[in-house]
Amino acid sequence: MVLDKNTAKKTAELLLQINAIKLNPKNPFTWASGWKSPIYCDNRIALSYPPIRNFIREQMARQIEQHYGRPDVIAGVATGAIGIGVLVAEYLGLPFVYVRPEPKKHGRQNQIEGFMEYGQNVVVVEDLISTGKSSLKAVEALKANGARIKGMTAIFSYGFDVADKNFREEQVTLHTLSSYDYLLEQALDTNYIGKDELDTLKQWRNDPAGWPPESA
Repeated sequence: MVLDKNTAKKTAELLLQINAIKLNPKNPFTWASGWKSPIYCDNRIALSYPPIRNFIREQMARQIEQHYGRPDVIAGVATGAIGIGVLVAEYLGLPFVYVRPEPKKHGRQNQIEGFMEYGQNVVVVEDLISTGKSSLKAVEALKANGARIKGMTAIFSYGFDVADKNFREEQVTLHTLSSYDYLLEQALDTNYIGKDELDTLKQWRNDPAGWPPESA
């Protein structure tokens, strides 16, 4: 996954600008995985800022066509990527579906909402990649419904080794607009974080499951 440097830096700049990135090393966030984290990224905030959501929409659309060609359908992963997925699909003039974490317990018990024909080419849109497990579960559900997965695109990735491993094992190509490294670089350049915070954030990314150290 080779990022376009200008897009990566601009995306990181915009996310920091609207405070989509929250830092709290002294009172860490707890993720669904149970990991403690000094950082939390809420890309959905971008939907409230038209110029920023338009930038993300257009860059994602460009990235999709550049790396995957023109798919038949855009699929968003619920709930975080529904909004941006709809915007990308609208921009490209393509059908849109979204994938629930699991099938509904009532009604038609759908896991995939929207219309998708068997054998269609699909690009999956995510807002954020951490370990990749929930994203790849969505891919699995789409494949089970006959989709041909061209790949996945996301706004941001933490760049964990475990995520790289998970995507390789499932043979799913991932491209993102920005990454953790660009985020840290931009945050330091704009004094959003200081040197001590930078060291903490690097330490956490190197061993998120073991953070914070017991001695901390």
